Amino acid sequence: MRIRHTTGYHYERGAAASFNEARMTPMTTSEQYVLRSRLEISPAPWSYEYRDYWGTSVTSFEVHDPHTDLTVVATSTVETQDVPVKPHAVAWDDLPAVQDDYCEFLELSSWVAPSPALLTALADIRASAATPGEYALAAAGFLHDQVAYVRGSTEVTTTAADAWDSKNGVCQDFAHLTLGVLREARIPARYVSGYLHPSPDPVIGEATAGESHAWIEWWDGEWVGWDPTNAIAPGPRHVVVAKGRDYGDSPPLRGIFSTSGGSELFVAVEITRLR
Repeated sequence: MRIRHTTGYHYERGAAASFNEARMTPMTTSEQYVLRSRLEISPAPWSYEYRDYWGTSVTSFEVHDPHTDLTVVATSTVETQDVPVKPHAVAWDDLPAVQDDYCEFLELSSWVAPSPALLTALADIRASAATPGEYALAAAGFLHDQVAYVRGSTEVTTTAADAWDSKNGVCQDFAHLTLGVLREARIPARYVSGYLHPSPDPVIGEATAGESHAWIEWWDGEWVGWDPTNAIAPGPRHVVVAKGRDYGDSPPLRGIFSTSGGSELFVAVEITRLR
């Protein structure tokens, strides 16, 4: 698939300078291979690339000239494939042995901390789950049934507890909700961000409007992915860009700027199946 992700800021009164990080380059993993990737930034910045603590490719850049707009265009071609269904291998008694190794993916940050009311609602499901994997799928299914996907219903700063209270959310909220209930059960779980082709059967060569997407992985002897927004396992329509504890570790673009006015973010994603 080819992904063209355009984003940036319009500064109401112009910016004297800006300093930013972009996480918009897909990962090469066992399920996907990046054939080519290019990042174009305007105005032309000073930049350098590195991999962060979580293994995500980051482009850090600085613009020192006055500018009214900052535009970042990431174009990538990625070969994806079906992800084989993996058996649930870990028992509840196996989890204490990995608590130290995956302690960062057990943190109940403000992003993911579950509402007490949600934990009460899940108590019977958790008590009856024979394995952590069984509970992970059951909890994700419960959230999919109870929370409505509503575009624009939440903001980037919305927490999992807020989303549960409103029973509305977007993919980021579904991921945070699921991470919170799994971590509360001491199941290591991590946030995954990237893209999802919106069509279940994409037409070859047809450019389709898309958007950034988020899903999760939990530890079950190895990392097992699940898309709680759509109640499906990640597959060839999913493209991984970043992984971390929560959204705070993987925003596509963030930074600071010097200006006397505000700024407006713009985003457009185009996804094309090539073969």
